[in-house]
Amino acid sequence: MKTLKLLVTSLAFALASGVAMASNCPNEAKAIDAALSKDTKLSAEQKAEVQKLRDEGMKQHDAGKHKESMETLGKAKKLLGI
Repeated sequence: MKTLKLLVTSLAFALASGVAMASNCPNEAKAIDAALSKDTKLSAEQKAEVQKLRDEGMKQHDAGKHKESMETLGKAKKLLGI
């Protein structure tokens, strides 16, 4: 009985964390958009790379690949310095 309860609780936490991560992708993209709209010290090529990563991250999000999306959006944020 304890094992079953532990299994159900673990599964619930795993599902909740997946939902939380999935809903955070758009927030990360919004942060990137806000940073790009400000005067940055990035070159045009760097800005284009950030935009490419942002767009790719949101495509991954839309495809349900939230872990990959967060990694891609993280790369864009790193280039922006945020």
